[in-house]
Amino acid sequence: MSGNEGEVKQLSVEEVARHNREGDAWIVVDEKVYDVSDFLDAHPGGRLVILKEAGKDASEIFHRYHNESLLRKYDSRLLVGYIEDSKAAKEALRALKPTYEQDKKRFELKSIKAIQRTLDSMFGPAPKPDPKVLVRLPLFGAKIPYGEPSWYQLYNSSYFKETHIQWRSKCRAAFEKHVIPFTHEWEENYGPPGHEDHGYKPILKKLANEGLLPGFVGLPWPSKYTTAEGPEAFDGFHLMIIADELARCGSGGVLWGLVGGLGIGLPPILHFGSEEMKKRVIPGCLNGEKVICLAITEPWAGSDVAGLSTTAEKSKCGKYYIVNGSKKWITNGIWADYFTVAVRTGGPGPKGISMLLIEKDMEGVSTRHMKCMGVWASGTTYINFENVKVPVGNLIGEENKGFKVIMYNFNNERLGMVMCMCRFARVCYEEAFKHAYRRKTFGKPLIKHQSIRMKLAKMIQKIESTQRWMENMVFQMNTMSRKEQNLKLGGAICLLKAHASQVFEFCAREAAQIFGGASYVRGGIGEKVERMYRDVRAFAIPGGSEEIMMDFGVRDATVKYERFSKM
Repeated sequence: MSGNEGEVKQLSVEEVARHNREGDAWIVVDEKVYDVSDFLDAHPGGRLVILKEAGKDASEIFHRYHNESLLRKYDSRLLVGYIEDSKAAKEALRALKPTYEQDKKRFELKSIKAIQRTLDSMFGPAPKPDPKVLVRLPLFGAKIPYGEPSWYQLYNSSYFKETHIQWRSKCRAAFEKHVIPFTHEWEENYGPPGHEDHGYKPILKKLANEGLLPGFVGLPWPSKYTTAEGPEAFDGFHLMIIADELARCGSGGVLWGLVGGLGIGLPPILHFGSEEMKKRVIPGCLNGEKVICLAITEPWAGSDVAGLSTTAEKSKCGKYYIVNGSKKWITNGIWADYFTVAVRTGGPGPKGISMLLIEKDMEGVSTRHMKCMGVWASGTTYINFENVKVPVGNLIGEENKGFKVIMYNFNNERLGMVMCMCRFARVCYEEAFKHAYRRKTFGKPLIKHQSIRMKLAKMIQKIESTQRWMENMVFQMNTMSRKEQNLKLGGAICLLKAHASQVFEFCAREAAQIFGGASYVRGGIGEKVERMYRDVRAFAIPGGSEEIMMDFGVRDATVKYERFSKM
């Protein structure tokens, strides 16, 4: 044993080996030494499994059965030191220095420049037809090929600029700090600790302090209602990056629990609410103090939005709408302070629909948590409105013109779902790829079996094609007015949404096959795959089911064909 250096205790292999019995059991995982003496009874696999590895390096067997992020939550309780002179010990020592963060950034910049010099020496200067195009982009994130979008992995891109690179780093750092380490715990408990009282508000406030929440409500950056400064030249690719980075948590429930309601419930107010309503509602939602949700779907009306039947009748005094009806499968509803609600104020069909802002403390509003197949941590809710008096000033937009309000954000909502599904599919692939290297069958790693490589190949093909189509749609939205987007892109985005959910489902299934029984267990090494397999239906149905999306896409194509034929 080398003794203490600062607060980093370094231990020799011989010292660790002496702690090899019940009551005094240490193990080594990734050069870190853990005292598991008091953890034996808590180990899900039984005490004998750990005792067999006591005093040894258990890294290989640990990673065979456990998710690599598992030990993060035990470091503060079980970590006793590091193997002397190991990389982990040296990194821990560096982390104690006051200049650690600055040193780390300098090292990253040096690494980036070294990679670029290497590429330049191998291939010569990169052709740059446009000065705005970024070439020889630095490696970022997972080192697994196709485990990140191509522009993260040394590919060139005409879409992304320095502002996107900076935003990506900011998003990843925040989500890895505040969200990803806690995803499994939140999912298993239907929300973070204390969610029954305040939902995700403590986490939302942290994300608001990081300046991220306004990035989930669409374009433009809502600078009038937030003190957070958005990235330079905020555009659709910034929206794509923040959705993609949050989706790395591998949980539709946590993702929706955090920002599902915000992303679709606030835009109607941003674009159609009165100025008084905007000032009253928007700042609280963007700073994490308040939660909002969108309430359209009913027990008897899902994709058929025009068929909804929740009524809002004017009171005799003309000062209120009296709302009666029910809403079902409403994301975040159980925690919401505000409900952006579709109601019927007129006759049948889309021309009789209006949008109202209903507040949770209005008499007659009641919510009930719904337990569903997937997205456990999203706060899925059944809402009842019984003779709720809503001031006429809470009308969003014009009376009987609410269908326009609903349709206005549908392209953004569906494209946002595509962004999440594409990353979820990529996470399935990434987890399966790593497992195929770890897991051995018939004397060799899974990756050495041709049938496994074929599964991974098909996943890559589907994910990369979806990414390209998605990026093209984002580019179109960046270069079109909202009116032009709605005219040109609705059908294409519907087809893309259906395609993305099918790709997500395919990758979840194939990843589960590669993991085998490990993907059938909640927790452990197959945790993300098991969870995302259950989440598939929550993305294939909401926002427009696959059948509705594909039908609309082709109907839109026939209308355009008939129009083009007359030109």
